[in-house]
Amino acid sequence: MTGSAAHHLPEAVLRPVRGHHAFEACVEQLGTAIRLGVYPLGSALPAERELAARLHVSRATLREAMAALRQAGLVETTRGRGGGTIVTLKPRTPSARAALRVTATKRQDWLDALEFRRVVEPGAAALAAQRELTDVRRERLERAHEEVAHAGRPAPHRQADSRFHLTIAALSGSPRLIEAVTSVQSTLHEMLLAIPVLDTNIAHSDRQHASVVRAILAGRPDRARKAMEHHCDDTAALLRGLLG
Repeated sequence: MTGSAAHHLPEAVLRPVRGHHAFEACVEQLGTAIRLGVYPLGSALPAERELAARLHVSRATLREAMAALRQAGLVETTRGRGGGTIVTLKPRTPSARAALRVTATKRQDWLDALEFRRVVEPGAAALAAQRELTDVRRERLERAHEEVAHAGRPAPHRQADSRFHLTIAALSGSPRLIEAVTSVQSTLHEMLLAIPVLDTNIAHSDRQHASVVRAILAGRPDRARKAMEHHCDDTAALLRGLLG
């Protein structure tokens, strides 16, 4: 299988902006997509017209959001024929030092996110297992799993892990579930960047991912839900132990 599992995710993860804060919502959605590896380092963002239509915002609003992303160092834009916007943000390597800067309020929000994840991600896995998956969708899931299992360095592994969970959410076919999983994965990404990389945990996580994939591909929703619950519980236990 060739290519990245990320190429189909923007269609699922980027959603129409709601409310009166279109600029801020654009920055949040695009920034989150970049950090989680939906748009990996070196990849090109869609053309302005396409991206504005997907987010349901004016092109003027999108340009303002892109300017903010450029100022923050997430992207670079070149003009003229052959130009475009390229992701320049390098994925961060997890570091335990980050945990020392976490406030009590932030830590409480993180712990709440773990409870929320325990509800939505097993549900997404079960719903994905109920769907009649096409060969293309089955291949997307297998490819996403392979990218996590074969990621050689901590920073790419962290993004590949996020893409794996977002792929499962996308296979559920529920826009609300996709939005919920994207939100919780964004918070989980922050948490996992604040603890050391542990080889034992990575190996255990990969085995759990494989169990989830097998259950989804076999069309076993109860088994998929249970496998994802075990995965969420073990990750939560690790994070609570290391973050307090």
